[in-house]
Amino acid sequence: MTLTGPASNSFYSQRLRLHYADWDNHDAPPLILLHGGQDHCRSWDWVAGRLTKDWHVIAPDLRGHGDSQWSADGHYPIMSLVYDLAQLVHQFEYEQVTIVAHSLGGNVALRYTGLYPEKVRKIVAIEGLGPSPRMLAEREKTPFQERWRSWIDDKRAAATRQHRSYASFDEALARMHGENSYLNAEQARHLTSHAVIRNEDGTYSWKFDPHIRVWPILDIAHGDMETLWQRITCPTLLCWGEKSWASDPEIDGRLSLFPDARLAKFADAGHWLHHDQFDRFMAELAGFL
Repeated sequence: MTLTGPASNSFYSQRLRLHYADWDNHDAPPLILLHGGQDHCRSWDWVAGRLTKDWHVIAPDLRGHGDSQWSADGHYPIMSLVYDLAQLVHQFEYEQVTIVAHSLGGNVALRYTGLYPEKVRKIVAIEGLGPSPRMLAEREKTPFQERWRSWIDDKRAAATRQHRSYASFDEALARMHGENSYLNAEQARHLTSHAVIRNEDGTYSWKFDPHIRVWPILDIAHGDMETLWQRITCPTLLCWGEKSWASDPEIDGRLSLFPDARLAKFADAGHWLHHDQFDRFMAELAGFL
């Protein structure tokens, strides 16, 4: 499939200049695509290519990712990302939007939809529920002070850490492919080309801020998260890859917290199931939308 590139634009949120890709067709209903952590907006190009005829597709780079600015203090609380999404919808003056989101982007989109259920027509979240109840319970076994000390140590290390430099684009490409062996050669090359920046010495590094690897300890309470999920009134499609690290939302009980949701399970697919099983995902998405 031949890809037609989008326009590149920016908007401001909390003094940060945030980039987004815009596939035009402004007279069509708006559809926002949100990428996951350590990813970028152009990872949606294949999905956008199938949707631009019927939708005005916009894909932002989350703060600290892609071509968006990094946070000056290296701090990335998820509710600040929710604010950025709210700001995008507000600045475009959309009455309602449809959202398709992956991983971290899915977590952000579900929170936004719970806060503003009247603003979202439909939402698709690909493994966007975050850590499973079991993972959260294991985390809570670590004493509070030890978790904070570890966070401080990790932040201190991130403050001095430089991205690994790759001597050639092909080295970075190999790393991309190593992270997801399901990618074909075309997918891996396209994703890598938009994920790296050329350094002054000719080497290549990833664009995302190294600080995003250290997640803030402080966040909304898990009970409040469930309350937000319960406030989502629009049709919701949750997608899960059977070979992912994430747990099955049907088995762990989280699916039942959504008033109007169904779960699509993808066999032989991992966390990036929209890449791993693209045709199957697009069939699910088309039927849902």
